[in-house]
Amino acid sequence: MKFSILTAALAANTVSAKVYFKDSFANLDAWSTSLMTGKKEADMGKWELSSGKWHGDSSDLALQTTEDARFYGISAPLDSTFDNKGKDLVIQYVVKHEQRMDCGGAYIKLLGGGKSFPTDTFGGDTPYSVMFGPDICGSATRRTHVIFNYPAKDDNLLINKDVKCETDQLSHLYTLHVKADNTFEVLIDNKSVRSGTLEEEFPFLEPKEIKDPAVSKPTDWVDERRIPNPEDKKPEGYDDISPEIPDPEAKKPDDWDEEDDGEWEPPVVSNPEFKGDWKPKMIANPDYKGEWEHPMIPNPEYVGDDALYHRCKDCTHIGFELWQVSAGTSFDDIIVTDSLPEAQAFAEETFFKKNEKEQKMYDDVMEQEREEAKRKDEEKRAKEEAEREEEEDHDEL
Repeated sequence: MKFSILTAALAANTVSAKVYFKDSFANLDAWSTSLMTGKKEADMGKWELSSGKWHGDSSDLALQTTEDARFYGISAPLDSTFDNKGKDLVIQYVVKHEQRMDCGGAYIKLLGGGKSFPTDTFGGDTPYSVMFGPDICGSATRRTHVIFNYPAKDDNLLINKDVKCETDQLSHLYTLHVKADNTFEVLIDNKSVRSGTLEEEFPFLEPKEIKDPAVSKPTDWVDERRIPNPEDKKPEGYDDISPEIPDPEAKKPDDWDEEDDGEWEPPVVSNPEFKGDWKPKMIANPDYKGEWEHPMIPNPEYVGDDALYHRCKDCTHIGFELWQVSAGTSFDDIIVTDSLPEAQAFAEETFFKKNEKEQKMYDDVMEQEREEAKRKDEEKRAKEEAEREEEEDHDEL
């Protein structure tokens, strides 16, 4: 959707908002590439600014990966340290997979470190606060990562259930909104694809209740819904029926010689009278008590946390740390703020002004490629037909 009808409302709601980072890549002045720890320079891919094969504005550049089978690392400092205590946290950016992504990440990270941030070696081992964005590898991995570092567990915690991502070759707007009321929402192209409470959707805390360890299922509990009918008896002679019988339609060949070939025996076929191993019919169990439910008790290990949303305590940097089998992914229009209306207003100024034009250009390029493929196919068939006719003429001579 476009936001034109919401412009006035958004403007009113962004007065108190603060933007900690914003970049539409007119240049790379704010960014620093890295050689990841343990990687050779040859392992690292090169970044470039490009409008891409299809776009909404040829002058609008984006950050793009350029070399296949490479690691990529690049980071930039926030305009100011972001501590979202008592505030929302919003990360939003645009991703485009021009290469028809087969395997590679396209996620973004919020990190701390301040003046000690490892700009030159920023990589997968660098601690981060938030990781967000699409990851695709074959048909098995197609998700939008939402991962938070949680110091209380000294771990990076993934969302409990996968969030979908877009897999086509067009630009898409990814938004993560972490709210100060301990809820969150993920939006793609400003459409909600997942929302809920942080406690329920992430493994931050121990469960509130656990199965009572002092209680076990009674030994006489009957939870079989159906049982074999004790009155059902196997028919007399059932086991005497052979699974195979001689083929009644087979005949001894006329040229069969028993002295040379031995005694003739017809081939066997499946016996239509054979019904397999006998089993008694099943009936409802008259002693069935239902499924036994383990009693639950409060978990003594459970400790609540009213500040699960407080995932940026000293975020100072933003960065991309990726591996891509096929390069060609573009990133654009990044914003980090404490206001969703601020992010949506930025999307109106950028993404939603370009996406329809990009779609049209993409359709035109795809049509040209189809026409070119059709032309080459026709040329190939004409050449093969000419060669075939030439061979036939030669054979006639």
